[in-house]
Amino acid sequence: MRDANGGRGRGDPRRHGQPATSGDGAGGSPFRQPKAVWAVAFACVVSFMGIGLVDPILPALAKDLRASPSTVELLFTSYLLVTAVAMLITGWVSSRIGAKGTLLAGLALIVVFSALAGGSSSIGGIILFRGGWGIGNAFFIATSLAAIIASAGGGFAGAIILYETALGIGIGLGPLVGGELGAISWRGPFFGVTVLMAVSLVAILVLLDATPRPPRRIALREPFTCLRHRGLAVMSVTAFFYNWGFFTLLAYTPFPMHLGIHQLGYTFTAWGVLVGIFAVLVAPWLHRRFGTSRVLYLNLVMLAADLAVIAIFTGDQPVLIAAVIVSGVFVGLNNTLTTQAVMLVSPFERPLTSATYSFVRFIGGGLAPYAAARLAANFNVHLPFYIGAASELIAIVVLSRGHAQIATAEDPLKQEHARATSPARA
Repeated sequence: MRDANGGRGRGDPRRHGQPATSGDGAGGSPFRQPKAVWAVAFACVVSFMGIGLVDPILPALAKDLRASPSTVELLFTSYLLVTAVAMLITGWVSSRIGAKGTLLAGLALIVVFSALAGGSSSIGGIILFRGGWGIGNAFFIATSLAAIIASAGGGFAGAIILYETALGIGIGLGPLVGGELGAISWRGPFFGVTVLMAVSLVAILVLLDATPRPPRRIALREPFTCLRHRGLAVMSVTAFFYNWGFFTLLAYTPFPMHLGIHQLGYTFTAWGVLVGIFAVLVAPWLHRRFGTSRVLYLNLVMLAADLAVIAIFTGDQPVLIAAVIVSGVFVGLNNTLTTQAVMLVSPFERPLTSATYSFVRFIGGGLAPYAAARLAANFNVHLPFYIGAASELIAIVVLSRGHAQIATAEDPLKQEHARATSPARA
């Protein structure tokens, strides 16, 4: 498939410098995969567990280590901001040592720094080691999606569904595991990640075949030059504002909830279950029925409304808990549709696309938790969530600037689905 300029069309996987594989076909279940794909998917689950793992232990950390909420929120900020900055070098690294080497390097760094965080005796040490953990997380996230897309069966959409399934399970299990292990000791969640990531490292080392190096080496400046592409820039900035609201909700609501570690774990597990269900089962159906842009517009409006409810009823514990759990619906839908859209709209290699997009979105996610804690301390506990709601509305305005690019990019995916679901002709 070639476009009007004689290059590869957006629907052709070879535009990313990758050979067409079974993963590019239209048929097949997204859950019937080679062992290597499952090894990467398992590691994705554990990686995404790391995001919500510390949620249930945030109040306990503040109490036991005598730290303010804004200081404790730096566990998110250091992790996500370092992840964002490290994304800038992931393409440079992966184009020299290959996808498998980059995955293993990322996993090894997570194993080391999660263990160091668990062994630390000061909040400053934990914040520092969470930053090192973020470097490994960047290497892994930027490469894992591309590895799954390249190797998975079930077509491009099937690969995205598998990836988002791993994301949903990881986000759902993170608070549950964090709550259970954190009830024993706040060190437990960190050491739990160490063990699980070590298992993932061995699985990928054994099961994933050596991956060829990309046909060209990526320069350090390329993530910045990629942002000149209108579609990728629009999706990245949209994700920045979406993540501001999302991580305000995820990272700061444990404080006004006033729940114990177990109760926080169960609350965010219920939230994560909804993230997984709507990411895997509902988002693909809504995409086929209404298209990416329409669903994202409505979804961001609903998330803004949910954050406004949290802002108004921050002191009402039952309403606050219910609103947090319900937000999992909107987070799940957004995660799948945005990931799919950004991979389709970008003309660049998938690892480079993932790195560029993640660099921008994780800046929003990293700044929001610390900003929320400072705003609550200096003004009132409601203001961070009002700002989070406003950020979702800003995301809608930004998204509207790339409406045409998204519609054009998703046409090949619609055609793939039509071929997969149409009755065979005699």
